Amino acid sequence: MRTGAPWRAVPGWSLWSLSARALAYVLLVDSGAVLAVVLSALGPVPARSWAVAAVLAGCAGAHLHFSRWIERIRRDHSHLPHVDLCSIWIFAGALVLPPLPAVLLVATIYLHRWWVVGRWDASRPPHRCLFTGSMMVLAALAANGVSAATGLRGHLMAGRPSGVLDLVGIIGAGAAQWGVNSLLVGIVIALTVKLRKIGEAVGSGADNLLEIGQLALGSFVALAVAWWPGFAAPMVVAAVALHRTVLIHQLELAARTDNKTGLLNAEAWHLQARLELQRTRARQTPSTLGLFMIDVDHFKDVNDRYGHQVGDSVLRAIADALSSSVRRGDSVGRFGGEEFAVLLPMVERTEALLIAERVRSQVLGLKIDDSAGGVVTGLGVSIGVAIWPEVDEDTVEGVLAAADSALYEAKRLGRDQVQVAGVVRRLRWVPAVRRGQVVD
Repeated sequence: MRTGAPWRAVPGWSLWSLSARALAYVLLVDSGAVLAVVLSALGPVPARSWAVAAVLAGCAGAHLHFSRWIERIRRDHSHLPHVDLCSIWIFAGALVLPPLPAVLLVATIYLHRWWVVGRWDASRPPHRCLFTGSMMVLAALAANGVSAATGLRGHLMAGRPSGVLDLVGIIGAGAAQWGVNSLLVGIVIALTVKLRKIGEAVGSGADNLLEIGQLALGSFVALAVAWWPGFAAPMVVAAVALHRTVLIHQLELAARTDNKTGLLNAEAWHLQARLELQRTRARQTPSTLGLFMIDVDHFKDVNDRYGHQVGDSVLRAIADALSSSVRRGDSVGRFGGEEFAVLLPMVERTEALLIAERVRSQVLGLKIDDSAGGVVTGLGVSIGVAIWPEVDEDTVEGVLAAADSALYEAKRLGRDQVQVAGVVRRLRWVPAVRRGQVVD
């Protein structure tokens, strides 16, 4: 007999690994969605609404079927929750359907999404998919309520949109769905993820723009099905194309970004530096270019004492300090290990030194949780500064070598300080081999 076997796995569900507050919140949202579905069943549903819901479900299914490999690749390259492009169909349903078919459309979409994408992903257990679906049920009902209250839904289903007033209804419904979704997602992220910035809880500007773009497309789908449900079908092509474009952008970003710190990786930083040096040299009026080489002092001791996970947290904190200390338009990159580089277009020596000292001071003041009740403090960085054309080099590699030599001098003189490459080059700059010459 295997009847009771599935229940033996209940104590081992990853759901129970959540903190008490996070678990209570997840169960509250899931329960709220179930209650909302039950209450939505109390209202009447015209027969035409079921036909519209079936068409929207079919279009959503076709969209995900043709983009399932795209979504799997996006999932594999995403370290935080990402926009899944289901809102096109969910929002359209929220605008034109009564509550019951609207929430059943959400449930159908996310069940299908779990089947074609989520069930292959061991790092995203079923309770996460259920929670996402529950959030979208509540967000869709918020939009649905605005659509009904403004009369938009009745006008759409009658095939008689009334112009400006219905446009206001669409905007209000979109704001309701986006607001509820953002709030629910932000709370769960804040409860389950250690955030470096509060803005991470509400998503990046690009993520929010993509979500708003989906709502705009969803409103056009709603207008189309108001005339005839079959008019929704062409939007499948547009949705798949959008999905593919988003994937390309995500892969391009991943190729340029260091996944541990979020800074430019060495290759992307070098490309940016070469282009900037070319622009600086091509300017008719004399211009300058600054470059920092930065090395974290005694970083090996941090890893040895606290472990590599805390070491990674230290690197992320230092990366954030660098990004907040430099000017807008400066390029910050990670070279690997504990080394960073900063490119500063059109900077004079005096300003460059002020920025370098600000970086050093910011890092010195960092306090990082060591995950054992303690705090990592007293961090230092050694900084080598080179200013082109004071440094007589024609390539980025040459300017880097000058900054690297200045960095080595800062290490030699005691660390946690800023040194500037000499104005007159008497010998060819040689990049310092610090791991062989200076013991951290």
